[in-house]
Amino acid sequence: MKEIDDDLVRRIQNDLTDSYDEEFELELEDRNLDAIAGAFAGDAATAAPGALRADDKEQRRLYFRELFRLQGELVKLQEWVVHSGHKAVVIFEGRDSAGKGGVIKRITQRLNPRVCRVVALPAPNDRERTQWYFQRYVSHLPAAGEIVLLDRSWYNRAGVERVMGFCTDEQYEEFFRSVPEFERMLVRSGIQLIKYWFSISDEEQHLRFLGRIHDPLKQWKLSPMDLESRRRWEDYTRAKEVMLERTHIAEAPWWVVQAVDKKKARLNCIHHLLGQMPYEEVQRPTIVLPPRVRNDDYVRQAVPQEILVPEVY
Repeated sequence: MKEIDDDLVRRIQNDLTDSYDEEFELELEDRNLDAIAGAFAGDAATAAPGALRADDKEQRRLYFRELFRLQGELVKLQEWVVHSGHKAVVIFEGRDSAGKGGVIKRITQRLNPRVCRVVALPAPNDRERTQWYFQRYVSHLPAAGEIVLLDRSWYNRAGVERVMGFCTDEQYEEFFRSVPEFERMLVRSGIQLIKYWFSISDEEQHLRFLGRIHDPLKQWKLSPMDLESRRRWEDYTRAKEVMLERTHIAEAPWWVVQAVDKKKARLNCIHHLLGQMPYEEVQRPTIVLPPRVRNDDYVRQAVPQEILVPEVY
């Protein structure tokens, strides 16, 4: 029992460390990867003995190297999308804490938000509930030269709405009649539709929920609905199985990402996404920084002290 407890503690520590990697990655752009990864791992190990072992440190170094390589390819993809006028919608679905937000953040981290934007709609309001079910999603579809990442999508009806009783049986069946035709219509209109389901185990979701409970920076992610979804694990499993079976179509198939290991899931998903689009590197003219124009009659005005942000740090 002691070994199991120690392993659980180590995994929770690793999970918490991983959550702070989001900021760590942003700081790495202009620094030496090996030196910083080693230093960060050493600090973390000192703060939480046993949290990062030697093989963990090496895996982190490999992860960052590959992540940055793939993000470089995403930049090339972005340039091609703009150049070619391509339109794409990428759907990210999965259980609470499955890692959808983590991979979306890594995809968008180096990209132009005007080209690659994230749509995460809240629950429908009273007016939206009376609309055609797909109506509130249509206004977020891409124009030429855009990629839209849907952090949850119209598949809410097949998942949370079904399990929590937020739709009737008739609405549920109508969704399955409509969604294949709706998606085929999008594809015929020139929108590429890619659908990902992030798959985690019962044990892994339990672990991640514990991590959120004990991390004050992540407690906001645990809503009453999330806790109820934990209780209804099997109901969600059945709903997911029906959804994949009834909406896996040739024009827009489902792709399942094994997401128990967050870092591998991110890399695998980004690698697969890149392979779904026939992008190529767009040749750009050499950028030359023009000289700044200087006018003898211009004098820069001092900033009033009362509007300066205090330099606390």
